[in-house]
Amino acid sequence: MTVERERQIVLDTETTGLEVGQGHRVIEIGCIELVKRRFTRNDFHQYLNPEREIDEGAVDVHGLTPHFLASKPRFAEIAHDLWAYLEGAELLIHNAPFDVGFLDSEFAKAGFERKLSEVCLITDTLALARRQMPGQRVSLDALCKRFSVDNSGRDFHGALLDARLLADVFLTMTGGQSDLGLVSEQGSRGAARFVDQLGPLPQVAVPVVVPSEAEWAAHRARLKAMAKKAPVRWQNEGG
Repeated sequence: MTVERERQIVLDTETTGLEVGQGHRVIEIGCIELVKRRFTRNDFHQYLNPEREIDEGAVDVHGLTPHFLASKPRFAEIAHDLWAYLEGAELLIHNAPFDVGFLDSEFAKAGFERKLSEVCLITDTLALARRQMPGQRVSLDALCKRFSVDNSGRDFHGALLDARLLADVFLTMTGGQSDLGLVSEQGSRGAARFVDQLGPLPQVAVPVVVPSEAEWAAHRARLKAMAKKAPVRWQNEGG
């Protein structure tokens, strides 16, 4: 049984290419923090100068160019802040081996000797979705469609945007909202967690409309007409 940690970080990266073994680097990292399944707004987002060229196919996916990234910090400059932010949390990552492989490589280049898996619990939401929905498409776009998460602004992949979409998908996928039913295979606990994540409901002033005497008279006349056809078990003679 998977035990969730109280503090969870939904994480995504963008890179210069697909193969860390070919020297590709992280150029964007986006993190959304959840504590007890609630958004805290204590998020982490950073563009990075990779100090190398970016594959043309990668630019087509995320739209990040060497010119845009030239003035951004290098990974080593933000490594200690990022490590401190991630340490001890459960990391929720779609296709975790890809992102974790790149981050471990970046941290190693920055002089870190430990791997993320040694200080964080790594949860692969892609594997989680495959277990819950065997045989179905489980890309982030497919999951957004399945769970009615609005991804209409996703013209390009972006680490922070994708992390936020994944957070919404994860909370719904694990909270029992699938198919508009509050009770999933997790039972009433899933429903309770889903309701809890909604937070306090807004206070709305409900107007009270008092009927006039003429309206009450019309109402009583209608009830009498109905009573001639069938017994009326409720009446309100107020007014």
